[in-house]
Amino acid sequence: MAAIEILDLEKTYRIGFWHSRQKLALRPLRLTIEQGEVFGFLGPNGAGKTTTLKLLMGLVPPTAGTARILGMEIDDPRVKAQIGFLPEQPYFYDHLTARELLTYYAQLSGVPAKERSARVAAMLQQVGLVESAGVQLRKYSKGMLQRVGLAQAVLHNPKVVFLDEPMSGLDPMGRREVRELIQQLRSEGKTVFFSTHILSDAEALCDRVAVIHGGELQGVGAVAELTPQSQGKVEIIFCAPSVPAALTSMAIEARVSGDMVNAVIQQGQQEEVLDILHRERIRLISLTPVRSSLEEYYVEKLRPKESGKGAGA
Repeated sequence: MAAIEILDLEKTYRIGFWHSRQKLALRPLRLTIEQGEVFGFLGPNGAGKTTTLKLLMGLVPPTAGTARILGMEIDDPRVKAQIGFLPEQPYFYDHLTARELLTYYAQLSGVPAKERSARVAAMLQQVGLVESAGVQLRKYSKGMLQRVGLAQAVLHNPKVVFLDEPMSGLDPMGRREVRELIQQLRSEGKTVFFSTHILSDAEALCDRVAVIHGGELQGVGAVAELTPQSQGKVEIIFCAPSVPAALTSMAIEARVSGDMVNAVIQQGQQEEVLDILHRERIRLISLTPVRSSLEEYYVEKLRPKESGKGAGA
């Protein structure tokens, strides 16, 4: 059984004076996300990512289509106990401490009273907020608030977790902390569906990704499949204070950094280059096929739509 099945989900909003005009936010969307998968939903601002998440959460009704989560329709009340959600800009009662907030959410989400204290303590430990558990949220950094948000999203031990732009506005350290938490959720067997426009995070975390633009799905697949080896090139790194003359004569692209040389060669040059390094007793560090990046795939999928009008967020 799939964790999430999106079956031609569609959303059109009525806008303007007297709601006389229509705005298409999401064209019929069909996607399947497997259990235990970290799935990245990629797209620029206004692509339809947040609209999709709101539909799956039951926060707005679809214009057409439906979806199933763990085999249950999205309007089935039983679904709520199995999902966790972190919106892009969560609002918390900032006069509360992290411990007080999580205790409140534990009560709302139905965690039994005798288990609440232990569960809240375990979540504070998991997100690294034990030492600041008694500090009011108004004194938290953006990264710390995101960790509190993740804690409330998984407090009731859901099987499926939805995260809307979880790295948005975070500094590098905050993004790393959130990435580690998502990896931890994966190790626990949870399904994580998160939207983002930070491609490096998606490339590092996701089993599969989908690209949406203008409310329309542009492509979906495993990251490795979407970033194949690029033009038969190979990256080679070796220890040397400069590029050997024999390699310079081959017109190889190379960059020297300290005592390390990073060069890009054609696959057909591989044996010749290795022979030169062996002959000159130069230590080889690595030899890796050059792959196209997720960014290249993303830009390729968005390029035909650049002149079009975007859909709602």
